[in-house]
This record gives sequence, C-alpha cells and structure tokens, in this order.
Amino acid sequence: MTADATADGLRLSGAALRRLRAERVGVRLAGRRIEFVDWGFYAPEPWRNFPHVHSCYELCYTYAGHGTFRVGGTEHPIGPGELFLARPGDVHDIVASDEDPMGIVFWSWAVLQDGAGTKAATGSTTDDNHDAADLMEAFTTGDDRVAMAADGPVPRILLLLAREAADPGPGSAEMIGSLASALVLAAARTLSDLPSRNLSRHPARLAPATPGASTVTTMIRYLRDNYHRPVRIREVAAQVHLSERHAARLFREFAGCTVHAYLARCRLEAAAQLLCDPGHHDTPIAAIARSCGYLDRRHFTESFQRHWGLSPAALRARGGTKHLL
Repeated sequence: MTADATADGLRLSGAALRRLRAERVGVRLAGRRIEFVDWGFYAPEPWRNFPHVHSCYELCYTYAGHGTFRVGGTEHPIGPGELFLARPGDVHDIVASDEDPMGIVFWSWAVLQDGAGTKAATGSTTDDNHDAADLMEAFTTGDDRVAMAADGPVPRILLLLAREAADPGPGSAEMIGSLASALVLAAARTLSDLPSRNLSRHPARLAPATPGASTVTTMIRYLRDNYHRPVRIREVAAQVHLSERHAARLFREFAGCTVHAYLARCRLEAAAQLLCDPGHHDTPIAAIARSCGYLDRRHFTESFQRHWGLSPAALRARGGTKHLL
C-alpha cells in the first residue's frame, strides 16, 4: 500500500479509532504493562489546542497537512507522515496550519511494570527478547527525539487498527491486542535513539550554546520559576550580573522578544494549562489569574483573549481545543 493510499485510508476511517476507548486495550512487552488510555482523531481543518500536560505518553501521527508542535518551549514544524511525542509531564500544545491544516490520529498509553495488578479486556503478548527490553528502555528513558518521519509501519498499523475498530471480525480482541503491541514497538523504534537505528532525519536542535545564549537561558529559567509573582527587569538582570539595559538588549537579541513579553507568555501559557486541567475545573478564574501573576481579572481576561483568541471561560468550556471553522 502506498503512503498516499494509507493517508487516504486514515482520512476516511481514522475516526473509528475512538471506538477503542471502550476496549480497554492493554499489552505486555519486555516486562512492562502497556495500558492504552485514549485514542482520537482530528480532521484536516484549522484547529489548535493549548499548553497542557499528561501523566502518560501521547503520540500523534500526521496523515495530512502541516502544523506546529511545541514542547518544552521549542517549536517543531510538523508535516505529513510524521510522528511526534509528548512524554509524561511535558508541557505541550499543537497548532494546525491555516493554509494547509494538519489532520492527525493520536493515542496515549501508560507504562507500568508487569504484574502491577491491571488487567485489560483485550489480548496481550509476552516478549522476553533482550532487544525489545533495550528498545523499551531507550524509549521510556530517552528525552531527545520528539518528532520524526514515520516512514515505517506506524501508519499502516494505525490503518489496520482503525479498520478493525470500524468492522470487528472474529478474534477481534486478539487482533487489536496484536496490532496495539506492534504499534508500541513501531513507535518506540521511530522515536528511540539507539545506535543501530538509521533514521532519515533528526528533529531541529538548538545551535551550540554561546555565552550570550547561556546568559539568556539563565534569565528565562528565572522568569519561568517566578512568573507567579511581580517580576522587575532589575531582578532578572541581577541573576546574570548585568545592567538592566545590557540584560534587556541581550534578551531581545537571543530570545526574539522583550523580557516583559516573554514573562507575559509564560503566565498565559500557565493559565491555559490550569484552565484545561480537570483538577482545577472548579477553581475560579480569578484565582487562576492570581496564581499566574495577574492581580486584575479584567487585565488577565483581555490579555488572555488577545494571546489565545478566546476567553479563559471559553477555553475551559472547550476543553483546551479550538476548531477554527
């Protein structure tokens, strides 16, 4: 099957993957229990979500279009046929291009030690092969690769899973379990930095640090650690033993914006994350604003609307995803 045919197949049947949410899919691999937590599908139309975190691994495959995946403050341009990953605790968000909107299928899994007491309703596999153990170890402990071309079996496995979910046949539970196991291994192969891998290209990396860049990194770290309270430029400059004027100039040169603009972005990203967090569903918006360094709710709401394109209340109501059509 060609890549174009696979993409067309996912465009037509990818939404069926959502049905696997009810299947409690779980597999055993190399001494680990993999519990699939969620499955989803976005059509190729303008959409975005907002900075948020998961307690599990979330993987997305782009079957059409372009967009941007931002994780840990670094932006990764994403195109057709690419697989990208948010690890547990990663603050991340995704934006589909307006001109060529990205369509994705996504799934998430939690990794447990085998024998942790969980039981899935679908089939499982056991694999004591040392290579598989090394692969899963590299995937769960590595933190370098977040986006790679998935020109291997990942899209084809997703298509087979979608078709099985749409039209289950005899032995469907075992089929889904086997395909889910293969999906874990295929994704781990793509995103693990093992010496034996011969990957076609690497995600964008920062240029080697220069003295100015490392100084700005220190300032950025201070802003991210202190966004919840009033911060003045003189405090930031003091962290790197520079004058306010020199610190401000250096920051703008390397970060591409002013200190105050970066601080505002940190606050608004943190606020969006809290508004999307189910654990803060009942927290008043004014309290979230205060926790992110805004003492005036009106100023917070206006800044939030300007930055994200919708109000804090609307973001909370939509669960963090905005479909733009």
